[in-house]
Amino acid sequence: MKRYQQANEGIHAPGDLKEKAARPTAGRPYSRWMGAVAAVLAVAVIGGIAMWPRQGGQPMKLASYEGAAGDAETGGLQPRIMPDGGPECAPASYESCALSLADEPGMAPYPKDEDFFADVGDGEDAWQKANDAYSAAYEAWWESRKALRSGTDYTGLLDGFISASSAQFLAGAGAENRVYSPINVYMALSMLAETTGGDSRAQILELLQVDSIEALRQRAAALWKDNYRDDGVVTSLLANSLWLRSGMTYSQDTLDTLAKDYYASSFSGKMGSEEYNQALRDWLNAQTNGLLAEQAQGLEMSPETVLALASTIYFKAAWSGEFDKNRTETDRFHAPDGDVDAEFMRQSMMGSFYWGDNFTAVQLSFQRGGSMWLILPDEGCSVDELLRSGEAMDFLLTPKYDQYDDKGNVTREGWTGQKYLTINLSMPRFDVSSDLSLIDGLKELGVTDVFDYTVSNFDPLGASTDEPLYVSTAQHAARVKVDEEGCEAAAYTVIMTECGAAMPPDDEVDFTLDRPFLFAVTGDSGLPLFTGVVNQPNG
Repeated sequence: MKRYQQANEGIHAPGDLKEKAARPTAGRPYSRWMGAVAAVLAVAVIGGIAMWPRQGGQPMKLASYEGAAGDAETGGLQPRIMPDGGPECAPASYESCALSLADEPGMAPYPKDEDFFADVGDGEDAWQKANDAYSAAYEAWWESRKALRSGTDYTGLLDGFISASSAQFLAGAGAENRVYSPINVYMALSMLAETTGGDSRAQILELLQVDSIEALRQRAAALWKDNYRDDGVVTSLLANSLWLRSGMTYSQDTLDTLAKDYYASSFSGKMGSEEYNQALRDWLNAQTNGLLAEQAQGLEMSPETVLALASTIYFKAAWSGEFDKNRTETDRFHAPDGDVDAEFMRQSMMGSFYWGDNFTAVQLSFQRGGSMWLILPDEGCSVDELLRSGEAMDFLLTPKYDQYDDKGNVTREGWTGQKYLTINLSMPRFDVSSDLSLIDGLKELGVTDVFDYTVSNFDPLGASTDEPLYVSTAQHAARVKVDEEGCEAAAYTVIMTECGAAMPPDDEVDFTLDRPFLFAVTGDSGLPLFTGVVNQPNG
């Protein structure tokens, strides 16, 4: 597919640039979503980042290879040489290329009522036993969930990045749709920062709102934990991997740091070989449930590629209250370039109705955690105007109720424009996708040096090349589908480094999304995993 063709060079001399096809990717072996919400983001960084995996919360013991270099010419960084040729990569098997695979923490399953009370007898003892068993299962689930939480208060920590980057990459869609994952791009840029130094790193840290690389590592590890959940009801999984070039030297310190704070699997092989390319595609497909398999077919690492980093996020949950399919009807959606027919889902519910100076909004909850927020600009206000003003993102990032300290003092005011009432929601099924370059947007956000080989600094990577390194491609694509049961979404980012409305007067309101609107998917942490603009519900 021509629209996915990107320069895919890896890190090497600027004069050696060639054109290679690169179609980003998908997949992790999960059961088919049923009435569920799935959100997937795969990030592949080709050329300058390396990581080692982690097992049970600790770095895994790595195999040592004969011929590993000592301290020579690495600026004091302990080097590591990938075995020449790497493991033999069998076709369609990423495991055969693995140096080590990261283990996920795992969670106790959330207890479902039907598993404990469906066949209980009539006796009081039987009910008591069932109730005790349920309570024990719930306690196990709660403890396993609590053990993974970092305890981080995200209030204000990522607001600047989420607001600025969402406005940057969602605005300007025209009549097209846009989807963006701020959390995954944040993680990808964090890993990019680990491989850079000097002003190259400083620019990334400033955008990510941290004052040191040590603080960024702590935040990245917290984000990983706080957005991880796999209990049979909600699935929210992050995964990372690095694809190393056989015979290349990398800084062991950098590899260890990326492993410790990013839970990465590591692979080694011959760059440019079909076996190694297929192994990368297979890994991405495995992590993202095959949702981007078609795009993955075109993803290739060229013989000049030094390293590929891949990062994914997968989210799945069902609506708390499904839409009744019998109420779905065809109606008109007023798209920017003309009216179109769309299938409108309808639901009446009690809930909070929100408003600001130029928008109204409602919340749709997922089972046992997370939400989808639907934000409709007022008549006469465009989606771009709402994004550029910052009001939409301010609403998403502001707590909806007052927050207090232990003395009862208000530490942060909640959103004042809200009322609890009956909401008659009418929204289209939608299937939206976008594919955009991040480079110009990141430059506007202040990250410039990594794209310029004359000033870029990749010293912490410790790559055994005298050629300047720089990022040549940063591509982000996503797709979100919503129906009566839930939502399914997939996205990837490929980064290649070369060598208000008034208060509603009544207790009932009609909320009809029949013109361009914004949405956001949030997880357990409350942070937006996905944000998007729907201009064309039919894609």
